[in-house]
Amino acid sequence: MSEQAQVLDTIRRKILAEPEVILEDQDVMRALVEANERTLGGNIIDMRGIAMERLESRLDRLEDTHKSVIAAAYENLVGTNMIQNAVLKMLEPTDFPSFLHSLAGEQMEALRVTKLRLILESKEPGAGVPGFEQVLSIVGPGVVDHYITAGRNLVVRPVTLRQVSPASSDVYGEIAPYIKSEALLRLDLGEGRLPGLLILGSENPHQFRPNQGTDLLTFFGAAFERAMRRWLA
Repeated sequence: MSEQAQVLDTIRRKILAEPEVILEDQDVMRALVEANERTLGGNIIDMRGIAMERLESRLDRLEDTHKSVIAAAYENLVGTNMIQNAVLKMLEPTDFPSFLHSLAGEQMEALRVTKLRLILESKEPGAGVPGFEQVLSIVGPGVVDHYITAGRNLVVRPVTLRQVSPASSDVYGEIAPYIKSEALLRLDLGEGRLPGLLILGSENPHQFRPNQGTDLLTFFGAAFERAMRRWLA
């Protein structure tokens, strides 16, 4: 009994010296509240216990919100860094063939997509750049908006995100069955020129979804437009 008394006295002095050790431990506090309720009996309402349960519930909600905010901030930071890197890669080529070559390699890696394709409208469709048929297509007037809206009477936005099943074989070729989502960046190539379209295709069905924000891709599209105007000039 003497040994047990010494242990209890040690615990008591520890709690009195550092009460926050107990207060910050949810499991210990819950056990103490339950023990207190048992001593009160079933006919007595412990208002402090009820208040503590509500505070615990509120704390759990705040922690979940905190985690969600941190996750969203991290995702936004990763996306910003990705777009910045892609824009820098866009500025490196010194001629148009090198620019197209980067679209088929470095840009896909920077943007973390499976396929990247540039479509330009022209009154003389079919006249492309030899050797870059897999990344550049020259099409007739109206094709860009028709592809974005899928032929429906919809407002054409600068950036459209969507999940696709099946994906267009005309755009993605033999890998079309693997493409599950895409981002469509409509390009304004300047006064007197027909529009263009930059297509980013992904095997991940959740990479591009209609409910996602488009600010970063809008910025990338604007930078891409300016680069294209330079080459077309």
